[in-house]
Amino acid sequence: MLLRLLSLIVIALAFPATQLCGAERADTAVYFVNVYPGSEIYELEGHSAILVDIAGQRPVAYNFGVFDFAAPNFVYRFVKGETDYMAVAWPWEAFVAPYVRDGRRVVAHELNFTPAQTRRLVELLQENVRPENAVYRYNYVKDNCATRPLRAVELASGDSLKLAPAPIEANSSLPITFRNIMRRYHANYPWYQFGIDLALGSGIDYPLDSREPSFAPAELDGMLHGATTGGSPLVRDTLVIADFAPDNAVLGPTPWYLRPDTVFWIFFAVTLALTIRDIRRRKVCRWFDTVFFSALGLVGLLLTFLIFISVHEATSPNWLYLWLNPLCLLVPALIWIKRTKIVLVCYQIANFAVLLALLLLWPLVPQSANPAFLPIVLAEMLRAASYVYITRTTPLSHNLK
Repeated sequence: MLLRLLSLIVIALAFPATQLCGAERADTAVYFVNVYPGSEIYELEGHSAILVDIAGQRPVAYNFGVFDFAAPNFVYRFVKGETDYMAVAWPWEAFVAPYVRDGRRVVAHELNFTPAQTRRLVELLQENVRPENAVYRYNYVKDNCATRPLRAVELASGDSLKLAPAPIEANSSLPITFRNIMRRYHANYPWYQFGIDLALGSGIDYPLDSREPSFAPAELDGMLHGATTGGSPLVRDTLVIADFAPDNAVLGPTPWYLRPDTVFWIFFAVTLALTIRDIRRRKVCRWFDTVFFSALGLVGLLLTFLIFISVHEATSPNWLYLWLNPLCLLVPALIWIKRTKIVLVCYQIANFAVLLALLLLWPLVPQSANPAFLPIVLAEMLRAASYVYITRTTPLSHNLK
């Protein structure tokens, strides 16, 4: 609540500095500000705001990306999709200082607006930061800190805004999707991308139109160059407020041996060695299967929550649910009970068949997979096949350990 209270105080202080009273004023400049990526995971695509600079008054930044970690049940509500963000008006110096301190590139594009368009934009911004309007339901790719101010600019310009092509279109041979844009900016954070690839389904894998890459402020910054409104250039001038390299504040690459794909290929090698030993000894290592399938089942429970309870737009459909679901918990529940051997054998036969079909048909599935998924799937197939083989070819009294 402290951050929320501080935000409301800042709004109250900043509001008088942004009023355009009486006739339309020509001494007001408005800038679309883009901040390049930072080191935290929620900073990796950058940030956007609008700067209003009225001659003789204190410049104000309109920021649509404020959230309150101290709000009750923040983590649960965020996972559920109840992501409430706030639009606030900050003094410009207070807004930009942390980004400069962190070494993040900050670029301000002065909008080529008429006095009437400027007035309309400021009115829209003031309306958005009023206490009764400030809180909005954030959407990671559809309605965020970049798309909100961009929509305000579009409304003020008369709905005639046309953006330039996204920079990623010239620098990538991959399809332009939300997921592939995220992967570009998450390259040094592979475990974060691994989590996104688990949690978010095919809703972020469709080809984007020319406007949708603007959800990433660092992409939007390039899209403003060459943008037009009503046939005229949108940007009058561009100022580099903090001249750092675009990725200056991002952490360095994760060492190859700590990346998810490396870790899980090592896990697969361990699983293969253990499985060969089990087959030679004709005994199933129940402890290994209990831990492995418990982990899969717990992830399956999380996906169940995200798919069926969360209101996040991109969590469903998720084709990984064919592989990661609560049925994996049958293994730790049944592997210790001799009387349920036939049930577990049937489950593992079905599980192996589903995994094999998933591997063969994945190129036809409209969802991009993380490279680290393959060794996990192969390890699960090994354990499923070995359990069926050992329990069906050896006496019951000898095939479990």
